[in-house]
Amino acid sequence: MLKDKVVIITGGTRGIGLETARTFAQNGAKVIIFGSREETVTKAIGTLKSEQLEATGFWPNLDDYQSIQEAISQIVAEHGRIDILVNNAGISASKPIEDTTPEEFDQIIDLNVRAMFYVTKAIVPTMKQQGNGVILNTSSMVSIYGQPAGVGYPTSKFAVNGMTKSLARELAPSGIRVNAVAPGITNTDMVAKLPEAMIAPLIKTIPLGRIGEPKDIANAFLFLASDLATYVTGEVLQVDGGARS
Repeated sequence: MLKDKVVIITGGTRGIGLETARTFAQNGAKVIIFGSREETVTKAIGTLKSEQLEATGFWPNLDDYQSIQEAISQIVAEHGRIDILVNNAGISASKPIEDTTPEEFDQIIDLNVRAMFYVTKAIVPTMKQQGNGVILNTSSMVSIYGQPAGVGYPTSKFAVNGMTKSLARELAPSGIRVNAVAPGITNTDMVAKLPEAMIAPLIKTIPLGRIGEPKDIANAFLFLASDLATYVTGEVLQVDGGARS
């Protein structure tokens, strides 16, 4: 479905990002993983290689626009194009507002929103020159319903939705589609760190009777990245088993 497409996946070293890298590689894409550290990127590439899947990687500082630009320039120099960007890097939070420091709130906004803007901004000129491209963002179920604590996380994901819908309108005339996937409760390290008292009541709201798996989310990204979705832009696709707040 993605034969020879050049794909960048931020936060691609574990969880949903790694599963998306795996799924895209299985479908013929040339996958480039962005991670926070060389060792985590190397480990992820090794995992895929053990499955007879190819990938390469970079570890730019997502807080530094110049660092991102340098990585993008290297990729364009090697491959000549960038077809798909998956903005997946992010962090969660679960503290009540009284216990959340301004620095912790800023950290969430910096990675979940500012870094997404930086990477997207660095890639758009290449996609415009090509006359096509796909940008996919990881949102969350809580961007629609909120959550009972950890206000920085849903705040950041509301922003992801706004950026997705706005850029979809701005970039459509250039042949660039922009969509997001909003996972529900998914079996990742991030969810594993949340308190059981927060998770258990949420699972009861899932009509399909289970939490999601990373593959469920990766398959949604695959659909939106593929030619099956050429007339889909500006959407936030909920992949949550029917869960509602």
